[in-house]
Amino acid sequence: MRKSPISLFSHLTRQRLKSSTPLLSRNYISDRTSSSSSSPLVSPTRFRPCTETHGLFFKSSQFQANLSRNMNTLVERSPQVSSRQRKSMEKSELEEAFESAKTSEEMLKAFKNMESAFDERELGLASLKVGLKLDQEGEDPEKTLSFATRALKALDRDDKPSLPVAMALQLLGSANYSLKRFSDSLGYLNMANRALGRLEEEGFDVRDIRPVLHAVQLELANVKTAMGRREEALGNLRKCLEIKELMLEKDSTELGKANRDLAEAYVALLNFKDALCFCMKALDIHRQQLGQNSVEVAHDRRLLAVIYTGLEEHEKALEQNELSQRVLKNWGLSSDLLRAEIDAANMQIALGKFDEAIDTLKLVVQQTDKESETRALVFISMGKALCNQEKFADAKRCLEISCGILDKKETVSPVDVAEAYSEISMQYESMNEFETAISLLKRTLALLEKLPQEQHSEGSVSARIGWLLLLTGKVSQAVPYLESAAERLKESFGPKHFGVGYIYNNLGAAYLELDRPQSAAQMFAVAKDIMDFSLGPHHADSIESCQNLSKAYDAMKSYALAIQFQQQVVDAWESHGPSAQDELKEAHRVLEQLKKKARGTFANDEHTTKALPLPQTHPSARSS
Repeated sequence: MRKSPISLFSHLTRQRLKSSTPLLSRNYISDRTSSSSSSPLVSPTRFRPCTETHGLFFKSSQFQANLSRNMNTLVERSPQVSSRQRKSMEKSELEEAFESAKTSEEMLKAFKNMESAFDERELGLASLKVGLKLDQEGEDPEKTLSFATRALKALDRDDKPSLPVAMALQLLGSANYSLKRFSDSLGYLNMANRALGRLEEEGFDVRDIRPVLHAVQLELANVKTAMGRREEALGNLRKCLEIKELMLEKDSTELGKANRDLAEAYVALLNFKDALCFCMKALDIHRQQLGQNSVEVAHDRRLLAVIYTGLEEHEKALEQNELSQRVLKNWGLSSDLLRAEIDAANMQIALGKFDEAIDTLKLVVQQTDKESETRALVFISMGKALCNQEKFADAKRCLEISCGILDKKETVSPVDVAEAYSEISMQYESMNEFETAISLLKRTLALLEKLPQEQHSEGSVSARIGWLLLLTGKVSQAVPYLESAAERLKESFGPKHFGVGYIYNNLGAAYLELDRPQSAAQMFAVAKDIMDFSLGPHHADSIESCQNLSKAYDAMKSYALAIQFQQQVVDAWESHGPSAQDELKEAHRVLEQLKKKARGTFANDEHTTKALPLPQTHPSARSS
């Protein structure tokens, strides 16, 4: 799905290219068919025909006109052929053999034959073509990297930007991504992006730049996602959609898939509101072009159900799930259908329909293999339903069965298993089995630490471990997990994401428990800043962070500052009206207590009249 299709080269003619001649077909757009990945990558799919000869791919027009391959047409006295002409004929034949190669084995064999007849510079485009084919197959990224490096050295001789150079840089980025060398990949992709920018500035036809630019932006999104920089990756995906909107008809099915990809990226950031807009657009396009019963519409509806669940609109989620199931059943997509049925059971649980959920799951489990991951997911959901009914012994039995299956899948599907362990731990947490929950989360973390592309998940799991350790009084053990979580999630979701704010709030609580009120105040200040930005100053959690900041200053005996922030708490609860009378009453009580303390120590409080600066190790937390 993310490899560079070799058809990019299928329309190269045997004529010379000028640097200003368009290389790529103007009607290129990817032929991706899958949408399950939150961050897919594609590459340009073909060159457009060119008008001048260039190096190895193109034979001279004089031979096209004068040479015949039909020996019966030769006259009795053949004209004399010079050694130079003979060499050109040999090159032409080698070029044709390379051009006609279909498989990577045929291409590698033809390329090897060409090496003795062509110099390294002439082999630049051939190296690029072989590299793209290998990248498409994805079986030997080291060999792909070798050809990409060779192509770049041959093509990038005069420090002038060109589409082949940009494509070689993109290929280097793709190969390094496959090898999990994410920093190297990012460097090459940024170089490709700059090269394309220079081409546009120099007047190169943007219709020929856009396909390569689209490929580079998608590759950047994948690399940044793998590095945990999901907020930045989202920006690249938005650019991808903008490019496709310029290249495609407004009702193109490919544009529908691009909107769904962007919706999935927003879901990964827990931004369900923006995800809804793009998912609805994808659904509208696919319904119009493919009909209500298409697989694409089913995928759109399943994602829409996830989004509605995130928005806590569970009835709408269940409705979309049921519509999706009908289509999947019609198409005989049994695996997708089973997952959709499990999703439906989880939605029924969210709606409090526990018996219905259990009945659904009992039907699903009969259709699963004994040791399958799908069966493990069924028992996780069954455990959740039983837990909500307070049938804890039965719930634990279901979770134990699930763990027994997952234990054998750790090396095969580490990401899926880690996600399942995390879900199971939440069930144990809801039963107050905190030690078991922490143990499972640590097991999850051990799996994720081996996967550099799962930094965001690693941060989320660290945050939960820290929270549970804090909850169980193991405060000093909680701090390193919370600190690690804050750094990872800040990189993944951005410094202003509300989830990062919760972690800093918990860190502040930990420092306060450890009698480190200054550190606590710093963390609470960061938390308040993030919460105010992401949720608004009158959100209940924002008010809580402000209350905590007041407590920290109270612990430091900085009563003037404690009163200042407590007054903000009072004002915020007043804006909620009658629904927050109890909270407002408590806020007033705390404010009066602080004023009494201040009256007794005001004369000695002059040295603490300024708020503490934010911690130097977290400067980006205040950036917008």
